[in-house]
Amino acid sequence: MTDAGDDRIVVDRLTKSFPQEGRRGERLDVLAGVSFSVRAGEFVTVIGPSGSGKSTVFNMLAGLESPDSGSIRFHGPGTGAHCAYMPQKDLLFPWRSVLDNTVLGLRVQGVPKAEARRRARELFPAFGLAGFEDARPEQLSGGMRQRAAMLRTVVQEREPLLLDEPFGALDSLTRTEMQSWLQDVWQRYRWTVLMITHDIREAVYLSDRVVVLSARPATVRHELRVDLPRPRDLSLITTPEFVALEEQLLEILHEESRRALAQQHPAAPRR
Repeated sequence: MTDAGDDRIVVDRLTKSFPQEGRRGERLDVLAGVSFSVRAGEFVTVIGPSGSGKSTVFNMLAGLESPDSGSIRFHGPGTGAHCAYMPQKDLLFPWRSVLDNTVLGLRVQGVPKAEARRRARELFPAFGLAGFEDARPEQLSGGMRQRAAMLRTVVQEREPLLLDEPFGALDSLTRTEMQSWLQDVWQRYRWTVLMITHDIREAVYLSDRVVVLSARPATVRHELRVDLPRPRDLSLITTPEFVALEEQLLEILHEESRRALAQQHPAAPRR
């Protein structure tokens, strides 16, 4: 894969296998040459069948795992450290105030407490959290907790942002509200974002491109460019253009899911 001039992430032919539990000497192939890139300011989403290795790729990007072969390259300012990583659960400490939760990443980096609090506090209005700086996490709604977790992530000023199912634990209405909020705040700051989701509609609504992984061992099965106008109103999801993109991804995922199921339960040989 050749690097484009404004690529922030280049994932190049990643392979990975893991030992199979209870099967000595056997390994499970998870990634079989995954390649894609993310450009500066782009919102890219990775989808794929369950078990296709999406989280494995994210763990490599975050520096938590190493590939067996292949490489990951970061380009541009602020990429000397690993990406800012937001997991699915908000992981807010219940005994800390919301403000003190949001500065944890900065404090770990060695930023003085007063400076860290100042930098985090400046973002509270944009994240819909103004007035809740001294509240405890239990006093927040699910959506507010996720916004606090994302504030904690972005205040570290590390790009790209890795969002691992950020709204997966929310109810349907709150999830829809958070999708609209994320689109608005992303357009304001133009972060470089790479997200995992199982929600096809969410992927189309938020993304510039959608990368579809195949069944395990995963390769990139398809890349879909979402050429829909921004900003995107929720009414867009009922338009023929949106529905056509959603159906295209759904068909590819169903095909890969059937292939994954066939690998797990091969047909018995005929007698």
